[in-house]
Amino acid sequence: MRRRTALCIPRGMSLDSWRSLGRQLQEISSSSAWWLGDWLLYGQAEFPNRYKHAIAQTSLDYQTLRNYAWVARRFEPHERHERLSFQHHAEVAGLPQEERGQWLARAAEHGWSRNELRRQVRAQKEITGTSRAAQLKMKPDDGQRELWQAAALHTGKDLLTWITAVLDDASKSTPAINSG
Repeated sequence: MRRRTALCIPRGMSLDSWRSLGRQLQEISSSSAWWLGDWLLYGQAEFPNRYKHAIAQTSLDYQTLRNYAWVARRFEPHERHERLSFQHHAEVAGLPQEERGQWLARAAEHGWSRNELRRQVRAQKEITGTSRAAQLKMKPDDGQRELWQAAALHTGKDLLTWITAVLDDASKSTPAINSG
């Protein structure tokens, strides 16, 4: 019998059955972030106010759900490495597509933990000087966030890429910047 807060295992379970149950539990655990991310992406395409509904259904906070959806959006199902965790993928999700694949392949090949993958990526950024010089913090309201997310989806981009493109386009069309 299963409950949300306990797994009640009947007495007399064989070792093979116990092992099989452990494999099933691990499979569910390691798949749930992907499944929730894919569920949210479907909701984004089909239903308005998906995060409000998703928060009510899952009891997870907005940021957690948003992260799941963002990582799932960055990796098509065929790009996801079965041997690596969702957290491995999240670690490189912000990189260009070809780099993401290369880093995940290295992590799988060398058996790196998520922390080791993070360390390797940071070390490479320090060597090549590709660390970002600035970070922007924004706090859009729910209406803005939904509107921006829909606009980004319409262009086929993730939200951060879309915002960057909009800002780049705006700066290019500003006379004071382009006349200098």
